[in-house]
Amino acid sequence: MSVPNLSIFFIVEPPKYQDMGCYLAASIRTHFSEDLDVIGYCPVETIGDMDPYALAIYKKLNVDIRPIETAEVFDPPYPHGNKMVAAMQPRRTPHSAFMDSDMLFIKSNTSDKIIKDRHVSVAPATSMMWSGQDIWPHIYNACDMPLPEERIWLSRQRRKKLMPYFNAGLIVFPEGPVAESGETFVEVWMRLAQIIDQVDLVKKRPYLDQMSLPLAIRAAGLDWNILPEEQHYILGGQLRGKPLPEDMDIKMIHYRNMKVLKEVGMLRKAKSMLEQHVGERRFDKIDPEKLLADG
Repeated sequence: MSVPNLSIFFIVEPPKYQDMGCYLAASIRTHFSEDLDVIGYCPVETIGDMDPYALAIYKKLNVDIRPIETAEVFDPPYPHGNKMVAAMQPRRTPHSAFMDSDMLFIKSNTSDKIIKDRHVSVAPATSMMWSGQDIWPHIYNACDMPLPEERIWLSRQRRKKLMPYFNAGLIVFPEGPVAESGETFVEVWMRLAQIIDQVDLVKKRPYLDQMSLPLAIRAAGLDWNILPEEQHYILGGQLRGKPLPEDMDIKMIHYRNMKVLKEVGMLRKAKSMLEQHVGERRFDKIDPEKLLADG
């Protein structure tokens, strides 16, 4: 059997991410016809708390549930860093995509639309209202790196182009050594995040994963591939309550919470995709033993 080109992985920690991950997994299996490895990571401290219905759904959807050790990686603990711990884990595919659990594919997609060789595919952050641009020289200096010349449009902050700053909810990257040091991209990302975590800044958390991301891409000898908004359409914020635009072929939405998903009429679609694969729309109606017995 050939090895897939892409692994898609996400956090499945109960209760919130566990249930969101079920919808995400169903949407992946609905809208990708190609073979993909789909993996759910959960901290070892809470993996035993996962509900039987969720475990049955993941098994039915061929999602591999794997534990991760998150204790003492960051001091003090940094839950947003769990994605980085998950990214550090071994996978068999040449490329991997981390996704936040509160995402949903809503139209057919293919991996070649989000993979670009020698690049990390990312989406611009919506804005950077938590800090001014004067924070970047401190961050780059701490990592002994020059400031990049490029400036980009943030997706919801369009007054002028700003320093490259990306949403860490969708990151598609090559596996294996890529840097001159022999490090993988995610090893570089973790190393730089640990350095920045020691810098005396007013705000580092919960933005540490995002503020270190553009530096890690360049330090690993790679470049960023900025994905079109159709591949990462963020709901909520200034678009709260507005329907999806009809003039865009949106493939994936980032919805933040179930209330926002319902407001745009996509909660029903999420439940329909779940029902398509497991026979039920509601988690409380799922009989784990029956689901698994049905094969």
